[in-house]
Amino acid sequence: MRTLNVTLVLLCLLYIVNACTATRKKENIVTSSFVLPEDRPFKQAHASTLVCLDSGNYLVAWFGGTKEKDDDVGIWMTKGDGATWSFPVEVAKIREQPHWNPVLFKKENGEIILFFKVGAEIAIWETWYISSTDNGQTWSKPQELVAGDRGGRGPVRNKPIVLSNGDWLAGSSDESGLWRSFVDVSTDKGNSWNKSEFIAFDTTEVKGEGMIQPTLWESNNGNVHMLLRTSAGAIYRSDSKDYGKTWGKAYKTGLPNPNSGIDLVKLHDGKLALLYNTDSKNWGSRAVLKLAISEDDGNTWKDILDVENGVKGDEFSYPAIVSCGDEIALTYTWKRSNIMFKRVKLNE
Repeated sequence: MRTLNVTLVLLCLLYIVNACTATRKKENIVTSSFVLPEDRPFKQAHASTLVCLDSGNYLVAWFGGTKEKDDDVGIWMTKGDGATWSFPVEVAKIREQPHWNPVLFKKENGEIILFFKVGAEIAIWETWYISSTDNGQTWSKPQELVAGDRGGRGPVRNKPIVLSNGDWLAGSSDESGLWRSFVDVSTDKGNSWNKSEFIAFDTTEVKGEGMIQPTLWESNNGNVHMLLRTSAGAIYRSDSKDYGKTWGKAYKTGLPNPNSGIDLVKLHDGKLALLYNTDSKNWGSRAVLKLAISEDDGNTWKDILDVENGVKGDEFSYPAIVSCGDEIALTYTWKRSNIMFKRVKLNE
């Protein structure tokens, strides 16, 4: 009888611990909402980006149209508090060709820049930008980032970062043949850009298309790092010791990647937060999207939240993540029909 009572007590304690853990995980997500209304002026939405405003609101942008690569695809935007959102407005349409991959970036003075790509094919993309000094109410006339460039300069999909020396660093890539990544460096707050050499990698190890769409962080003065989307079934990493001017050969991490976009952000306490799909097959499933944390500068990662856990055929992809005070905010493509927003409070 005594043994039975002890067993019952242990089972009760285990139940309480599991219940508390489950509750704590649920409390991580403070707000969750669809950014787009049911009645909207386009069929598909993809490749979102977001920025925190000082008012506590957010700007979210994406490309929308009939489907990716169609001529009617433009850059759309909404503003909201995370629970409710303004009706989407098309803020950029240079000409009747597909627009791609918007990237929002807030300068130290509060000015917001929206970078985006224009072109019938990725290989001949042009990079354009507009800016706003009133939290996205009005926008400047579109300008090319690097006049005459074809193939894409500046941020290709993920937000730029500001380094400890004040330089801006943007992760970029080229898809005119073998997919290759590089960074664009601006030492004058975006007025001009200098392209690095392509990141070296072993093509016998990374078979298929290659690697693109770097997401960046600086660990300490001048030591900069990137994680990369690849066709090798895994996320790769490269490191720089000179503020991103030169980069070491890319190497495989322990994180899977189904040739789908990733994004990370460095938090106020130095930890890294990463959003990624978990399949390890090239062009594999995008049905599972996880949030992981690293406390050792990206050497190891721990999954802390199932952002989405879908079934075969679902797509939850192209995440974007930003740090807003002691919280993080994120968006991602929801089955190509909507953009999902979540605000997450990390448990200490």
